Amino acid sequence: MKVFKFSDYGDSLGTRSLGARIRADLRPLLDSGEKIVLDFSGIDIVTNSFADECLAKLLLEMPLEELQSKTTFTGVDPVSERCILSAFKRRLIQLKA
Repeated sequence: MKVFKFSDYGDSLGTRSLGARIRADLRPLLDSGEKIVLDFSGIDIVTNSFADECLAKLLLEMPLEELQSKTTFTGVDPVSERCILSAFKRRLIQLKA
């Protein structure tokens, strides 16, 4: 397993531009064949915009089941977890429309 530490990018994950940059860094790891631990330890805030741009947009490239099989989350606080789940739900609804 490889660990992807979001704290390497700061303690506040709030903008779409940062989300796009991190997604670009994360994407090659997802193709490595190893499970990726998405480590949110030390992160104070994750916004809806960031969660959509960084994580939920991965659903445009792969089905949810594939993303789930390649990743696991750790260190996510309850507020950030709700933002991330909400971004995934909105993106899935959009893809089904």
